[in-house]
Amino acid sequence: MTKGSMSIMAASVLGLTAVISGCGSGVGGGGGSTTASGGTITVGTLYASSGQFSTSSMGEYQGLKFWAHEVNAQGGVYVKATGKKEKIKLVAYNDQSSTQTATTQYQQLITQNHVNMLVADFGSVLTSVGVPIAQENKMLLFDQSGSGTTFFDSNPPNPYIVLTSIQASSLWPDSLSNYILHNNIKRVAIIYGSNDFTGAQDTTLVSNLKAAGVTPVYNHPVPTSTTNFSALLNSVAATHPDMVVELGYDTNDIPFLQAVDASKYKFPKVFTIFPGQESALFAKDIGVSNLAGTYTYAAPPLTKVTGVNYGMSLSQFTSKFEKYAGVSSIDFENIAGYNTGLILQKTLATATSLKQTAFRQAVNTFSGKVTTIEGTFKINTKTGAQEGLPFPIGQWSDNNGQLGIHIYESTIKGEQ
Repeated sequence: MTKGSMSIMAASVLGLTAVISGCGSGVGGGGGSTTASGGTITVGTLYASSGQFSTSSMGEYQGLKFWAHEVNAQGGVYVKATGKKEKIKLVAYNDQSSTQTATTQYQQLITQNHVNMLVADFGSVLTSVGVPIAQENKMLLFDQSGSGTTFFDSNPPNPYIVLTSIQASSLWPDSLSNYILHNNIKRVAIIYGSNDFTGAQDTTLVSNLKAAGVTPVYNHPVPTSTTNFSALLNSVAATHPDMVVELGYDTNDIPFLQAVDASKYKFPKVFTIFPGQESALFAKDIGVSNLAGTYTYAAPPLTKVTGVNYGMSLSQFTSKFEKYAGVSSIDFENIAGYNTGLILQKTLATATSLKQTAFRQAVNTFSGKVTTIEGTFKINTKTGAQEGLPFPIGQWSDNNGQLGIHIYESTIKGEQ
């Protein structure tokens, strides 16, 4: 909880707990409030303190809370629609990594709490249930990291979603396929989770490779809950791959890498997604020496963004966030949550009213013009999918017991 500013109240529905931070009283009626009540803008969100997505979800939530804490300490955010600064009040429910619980809570934030702005929980799985609810209620969903392509490929496009803090999943593997093809890797084995996030990445990766004449020697989907990879590794090894790519969440990546380490197989190259976002966790659970040599998507703060024109610098964020959260290091999810807050802030400073359609118009207006510590925010103005914020490929190293990384920056430009 944030220092001195958090109170807890029991919600009346399903015995859930809502965490309220900030100040101010109620908000106006309607699916999404069009007024700032009591000098506050209410931001509704979900987080998972337990379950499969808890590590990533809590990291993002901490980043979002930090943003609210910082702007409130400065008197709030400027709201163009009211012509003055307004405090931010977060209304947050704990979905415990359950899509069933999240379904109820997204609905509650809109129809009972009447929040001004709605922010999704971490990832495509927990975002998936919020997308249709937000659209049905004509509420713009600020989607932090739910990057599955199904959220953005409807016809006509859904005008009530904006992906704030990561690229659309279908774009991630461009850097990976660039690396594979540039290095003339011919035998690629792929294991991927059967969900919107990693399924979309598999589709793009396979398409990119086949277009260049490389057909994966193994391409196998697994349930998102998979943690036992022993039998899968036997099947992969039988194909004699030059590179093994496992596309999963952190709860898949950790047991996968542990299984590789425990096995008799010495694959030439191994790639996983989440070490580049949660390096401290993976260094602890996998070990620096075992992680060394493997590949990942390198995300901030591993990569350093130049030309920041909105929000804190990386050094400022690191210093202030570590003090605020009582931690000794930051990870990507902290930055992603903070970045979402900055996009909310810019939206409020740009929109001419507090209507959801005005929010979306505002986002389209500043798309491509805002660069934060995460990169340049650039959406597809029709679909809301994030096209900026690319991740290059990185390779881990063991620097005398300390985790290091070599980043192939050119992989995001179609080279190396």
